[in-house]
Amino acid sequence: MGIFDSILGGLGLPRNNYLDPCVMGDESIMSKKAHGTSETPVQSNLRWNCDQKTADNICNFNRHYAEYRGYWESTTFLEEEAATTEITFYDSNTGKPLFVAPRGRSMLDFVKETKSHGWPSFRDSEVIWDDVRVLPGGEAVSTDGTHLGHNLPDAMGNRYCINLVSVAGRPLDDKDESNSEKK
Repeated sequence: MGIFDSILGGLGLPRNNYLDPCVMGDESIMSKKAHGTSETPVQSNLRWNCDQKTADNICNFNRHYAEYRGYWESTTFLEEEAATTEITFYDSNTGKPLFVAPRGRSMLDFVKETKSHGWPSFRDSEVIWDDVRVLPGGEAVSTDGTHLGHNLPDAMGNRYCINLVSVAGRPLDDKDESNSEKK
């Protein structure tokens, strides 16, 4: 048991649980599958010019590491999404929707928080809980075994610090199109 768990337990707070509406998962989600922790490798045509090799490593063969801080700014994300009011972020392996942002805040606020932390940062209202789980140690994963990032709560609540390469997929019905879906 770590010091953080000891402190929480001593305060009578639940260990390894996060505030609602966070949906917890268990380690079985990340068990070995056909391609690392997933049944399939990442899509070959990721959005925003995300690097496929980096994405495959982070999504499927990694449980703790991340793309480098600020990686998302080296992609075409800001250029392509500048005029977008809401973006759906898809699992880079399966194409399932995982996050929709911004919700409950402006695009400016979403980008400001993302820049501040160095990775796309999502809030509870932006998570699609049908396809996302948080493991007891804080690791955020898709229900299909894609490593996404971590839940790092702050004063405003749960904050999901997510690798852009993990959510740069194309929707299931649009994997072959080159334009990102915009709403």
